[in-house]
Amino acid sequence: MTEFFRGARYVLNGFSLINQLGVRRFAYIPILINTLLFSVAIWFAISQFDGWMTTMLPTWLPEWLANIMMWVLWPLFALLILILVVFTFTILANIIAAPFNGLLAEAVEKKLTNQAPPSQTMTQLIADAPRMIWNEIRKLGYLLKWMIPLLIFSWIPGLNLIAPLLWLGFSSWTLALDYHDYPLGNHAMGFPAQRALLRRKRGLALGFGMATLGATMIPVVNFLVISAATAGATQLYVEKLKTLPAKPAG
Repeated sequence: MTEFFRGARYVLNGFSLINQLGVRRFAYIPILINTLLFSVAIWFAISQFDGWMTTMLPTWLPEWLANIMMWVLWPLFALLILILVVFTFTILANIIAAPFNGLLAEAVEKKLTNQAPPSQTMTQLIADAPRMIWNEIRKLGYLLKWMIPLLIFSWIPGLNLIAPLLWLGFSSWTLALDYHDYPLGNHAMGFPAQRALLRRKRGLALGFGMATLGATMIPVVNFLVISAATAGATQLYVEKLKTLPAKPAG
């Protein structure tokens, strides 16, 4: 639990880091992207909420019992819908903002260590493009491998009662992987190696991911999260992961 809370603290540190000289300007574009996408997410969730809640309740129940269950299970299903919407739009925002988050992670690392990640020439970037594309495909495959069964599970009446807990754990781990990809990717570390490295500090990773998810659910704060989490993940990497040798992952 100590590691868990330490991991969560790095997200809070990120809000301070993105306001520092030499870092601030790199946070502007990710914040703008996040603001636009989460404005759409809020509108989408509000417009679809009643329909989703009706879908989640069993249709074979008598009306009076369905009404009772609606009141009893409303908080649980509302949490599930919130996690699903927040997680989906966060992943989308990170895909769009990825190049800018990489620059932000580089600026934060330089601020913390006075040494930027090794830069690559245009020739090296072109030569490395197939590996980077394959890395993104592997990340997407890993995400879908867990996300599709969880989505199916979430809409099965009765079984979906435990879906919020499953989504909470999955979203926390995935967000930790997603945001640490920026500092680790700046050091040319592939997705399997990233996953193996974070597994060795799973408590830190889950604490970081859950704090990120929680901050993303807070109005106004969620507009800043994408930059703050990138900065926090970079600090976590510099202080806790950089000296750990990554083990290959299958």
